[in-house]
Amino acid sequence: MVRNGGRILINALLQNDCKAVFGVPGESYLPALDALWEDANSIRYVTCRHEGGASFMAAAHADATGEPGVCFVTRGPGAMNASIGLHAAYQGSTPLILLVGQIASAHRDREAFQELDYRQVFGPMAKWVAEVDHPSRIPEYVNRAWRTAMSGRPGPVVLVLPEDVLKAQSDIADLKPVMLTPVAPLASDMADIERMLARSERPLLLLGGANWTRAGHAAIIAAAERLSVPVAVGFRRQGLFPNDHPNYIGNLGFGGAPMPNDICREADLIITVGSRLGDGTTLKFSLITPVPHCTLVHVHPGAEELGRLYQANLLVQSDPNAFAAALAALIPNNASTRHAATCASARRRYETMLELAPQPGPVDMGAVMRFLSKRLPADAFMTTGAGNASDWPNIHFSYRRFRGGLAPVCGAMGFGVPAAVAAKVADPDAPAIYIGGDGDFLMNGQEFATAIQYSLDPIFIIVDNQSYGTIRMHQERAFPGRNSGTGLTNPDFATVAIGYGGHGETVEATDDFAPAFERAMASGKAAIIHIKVGPDHLGPNMTVSALNSRRTVRQRLSN
Repeated sequence: MVRNGGRILINALLQNDCKAVFGVPGESYLPALDALWEDANSIRYVTCRHEGGASFMAAAHADATGEPGVCFVTRGPGAMNASIGLHAAYQGSTPLILLVGQIASAHRDREAFQELDYRQVFGPMAKWVAEVDHPSRIPEYVNRAWRTAMSGRPGPVVLVLPEDVLKAQSDIADLKPVMLTPVAPLASDMADIERMLARSERPLLLLGGANWTRAGHAAIIAAAERLSVPVAVGFRRQGLFPNDHPNYIGNLGFGGAPMPNDICREADLIITVGSRLGDGTTLKFSLITPVPHCTLVHVHPGAEELGRLYQANLLVQSDPNAFAAALAALIPNNASTRHAATCASARRRYETMLELAPQPGPVDMGAVMRFLSKRLPADAFMTTGAGNASDWPNIHFSYRRFRGGLAPVCGAMGFGVPAAVAAKVADPDAPAIYIGGDGDFLMNGQEFATAIQYSLDPIFIIVDNQSYGTIRMHQERAFPGRNSGTGLTNPDFATVAIGYGGHGETVEATDDFAPAFERAMASGKAAIIHIKVGPDHLGPNMTVSALNSRRTVRQRLSN
């Protein structure tokens, strides 16, 4: 059958079971948009309000489902707007395919309207960048992109599609879906780990990465239970292990709390599975140093990551799911009794850490988090962006859904709003809650309109302290009393929600939050709950006045 390149492209995506494409339409890929119209019942095109929001949605959809997220944007400005999602996917090891419409092939190297060389532009932030030169090669390129995005260390891929290639016709046949070839640990690796566990007094299992399956998730829980080892997750990986499990002891690195980091420092054996051990998880390479303070087993599917920085005692190239199954099959030894005692002690320390004192200000966010942890079902998604406001859920919300925490490992502001929309696309029946600051929300707040357009009902909780609070915190520490560029004047966010056609609530006292949340849930619409915490608020156990007070005490003592 003779088809144009746009039709061939969409068929290639369908062959690989792509269910959603996030994008902003452009004239450079009209034949593909037409093919998407034909197949609207099989593959959903989600029209976004900004390409940055679209690429974040695709990345979050990948994190929520484990399948490559797909984003389609037009040439030049559209592609550059989408680059932030590429960066987030690269640092987050998230499988993402960015499809970019391109100028006509005959106009290359003339600096044609919106022309860019995407190999140069995107090369440092993608696993592979390629431009298709003929419609007959589209199935080959799509399959290679799909496999590249998913194999080894997952990550983003860019396929560039000139408009003439999408218009041209070919009788090329569809290819079969991509076949992945995960690698498993050697029997000798598992025997070494069994001996290390037998010798260990204070083991720690550290989980990271983005290519876990539901079977692997179940296996790693079974392994932790059978071997009686405490489990921590890396930076922004809260959805990899149920937070209410007795073996869970918190997340390491940035945006966490001192206790889990202390457990890491005390460990004499760390088995890290799936994580590349970036600076977000290791507190700028201090918790686990390149020459580790303890016995380190580094398990990762990408050979290029093993030994690149960390001088581990054992390097295991393995898919995390295959490794989890092998770890769960180990026979507990005599060390399990003492490991169980260590695990129980660590869990008690974690639970004590969660017991927040009443927080100062008009709204006690600690009480808000306790309410949400009890009120939301286990299948709820929690999404965040960047900044201290995200510390509230990342520390004090009980994540129980596998892949239920959607947050940017690269620390990009603006991720959480499109992520909540993507979560509802992935699973419309599950609650999706965003918690972020006023500055974070307004980075991509326009995607609230996307939720309204598709009758999706995420709830966006905005913690408004009228500032870029994290930077204000750093300013107060480094240049006390000299605030520059961090103050914000905000709209009435509840009114904004109503103007979009959604539901809006304003909360100015702690007791008002629960009824406001119930009304938002009952509305059946996308909703904003605008929490006014005041400009003194900087995050958990942190206020501007407390920072100033501590500084004053230090000055008096020094005098």
